[in-house]
Amino acid sequence: MKRLFDLLLALLASLILLLPIVLVALCVKLTSKGPAIYWSDRVGRYNKIFRMPKFRTMRTDTPAVATHLLADPKRFLTPCGSFLRKSSLDELPQLWSILCGNMSFVGPRPALFNQDDLIALRTQNGVDAILPGLTGWAQVNGRDELPIPEKVKLDVEYMQRQSLALDLKIILLTFMKVVRRDGVTH
Repeated sequence: MKRLFDLLLALLASLILLLPIVLVALCVKLTSKGPAIYWSDRVGRYNKIFRMPKFRTMRTDTPAVATHLLADPKRFLTPCGSFLRKSSLDELPQLWSILCGNMSFVGPRPALFNQDDLIALRTQNGVDAILPGLTGWAQVNGRDELPIPEKVKLDVEYMQRQSLALDLKIILLTFMKVVRRDGVTH
């Protein structure tokens, strides 16, 4: 049921958001060197690595680490990078990952391949058994501001309470947070 929901919603969202996707791609391409899309190695279900697309918000010479680990992340942002991150428009290409079955609309956000502490804690708690999501329970309860143990605690809570009703609630809360730009640090 969840896969069918993800597939139908991703198809609908792709059609509705086609024009904004094209406009964002053009904006990225015209304001910075390099491709419009950045393919990031992420940890998926059962810790399998997959390539997740995002609109590129950082310069091409940015180290491949979590943004919070950069000494001065703002210096790596592209001219439209801050806006894309704050508006979450950089996440739109992840509809592709949902269509391919590597992600769901709701689940734990996929870790970077080198976030060993997050991956280990999720694996220890069985969270690696569920598909990562475009949004999740941790995102609507703090997003970038949460320490890793708190994120994993919320991921476990989501895993234990999974339902279509909870997914719809998280999607609605995500929409509200994106509109208000809550919880974005960069």
